[in-house]
Amino acid sequence: MDSQDYNTFLERLGDYRRQTIEALQRSLPDKEPRRYLYVPVREYLERSGKGLRPALCLATCRAFGGRIEDALESAAAIEMLHNAFLVHDDIEDGSEFRRTHRTLHTQYGIPIAVNTGDAMQALGMGILRKNYSRLGPKLSWQIFEEFYTMLMESFEGQAIELGWIRDNRCDISDEDYLRMTLKKTCWYSFIHPCRIGALIARPEDKNLDRFNAFGQYLGSAFQIQDDVLNLIGSRKKYGKEIAGDLYEG
Repeated sequence: MDSQDYNTFLERLGDYRRQTIEALQRSLPDKEPRRYLYVPVREYLERSGKGLRPALCLATCRAFGGRIEDALESAAAIEMLHNAFLVHDDIEDGSEFRRTHRTLHTQYGIPIAVNTGDAMQALGMGILRKNYSRLGPKLSWQIFEEFYTMLMESFEGQAIELGWIRDNRCDISDEDYLRMTLKKTCWYSFIHPCRIGALIARPEDKNLDRFNAFGQYLGSAFQIQDDVLNLIGSRKKYGKEIAGDLYEG
């Protein structure tokens, strides 16, 4: 990839992020209680990073001949759920910073942060309802089933890691680590967005499992890099406190 291709890639990524954030902001209710629910949600979404997950969804849909507008609601739901995961993950990890900002629970307290994360999960699933009128009941249900699978894989992966911390495990094998990473990171960050994008572009394509190995390799590399940065990165670039994983055990 030469510099021109790379710049085009970054521009496209930025455009996908912009469209996703706009769709997310349109989905938020304009009503009470604002101060301790919808304002924290809106502020947290404005901190969003590069928008990798929705970009993968939209790019895969386009690559398989689909239309961006058909996948936009699903991409927005992916990003909303990702942010909900981060709110809860920061509480579980005791993290103080995320994306160079204070984490939600250090700003508002754990009870409000938990409730906000719960609401973001509900809002994410609510966005999926909009697929019904655009994509029809059959495809909308297929998308919902994919989201259910992703959610359960993610929760199971998080449970594995939290169990290691609770039991103070130090005997984790490479196979154990990669199994946890497959569930916790690979599914919702890489496998799921690609499967959704391809499904929307080609609803009759039954070979969505083609993305599983791709997502596992990419997601595992992503998680390993994140774990290394947690040890040796700078907080300004990493966006979170350094050595937080060691602190939590």
